Amino acid sequence: MQVEEPGRVFREAWIAGVRRHYPGEPKSGYVTRWEDTPEWERVSAAAVYQQVRQFIEAAEGATARLTREQKGRFVALCWTAQIFRHFPNPKPSYVADWPDMPEWQRETDADIFEHIEQTSASVR
Repeated sequence: MQVEEPGRVFREAWIAGVRRHYPGEPKSGYVTRWEDTPEWERVSAAAVYQQVRQFIEAAEGATARLTREQKGRFVALCWTAQIFRHFPNPKPSYVADWPDMPEWQRETDADIFEHIEQTSASVR
């Protein structure tokens, strides 16, 4: 079964994670509604959702044995590739490696993977 709007699922998981993990009040751009999200970001969200979903399916359930860090790193790396795809010279903070990312962002990326993992199991 196909998820109708994979980018929206990704974005909603991102917003939920930001609201859960961001210290204080998040920047408005971090929690912008799907309808107001820039087109490049919508395309990127859908692409990363599909990459995570394909990875989960190819592993045939073995992703349950990955650590939260491994799951989050996968999401972060896929997102970084999208940033490079859309921006020739992105800010270093947009393409930071895992250890250089803020804790809230690492936790949010892990949440995204786990959300996709859970929704993938429910649509099989």
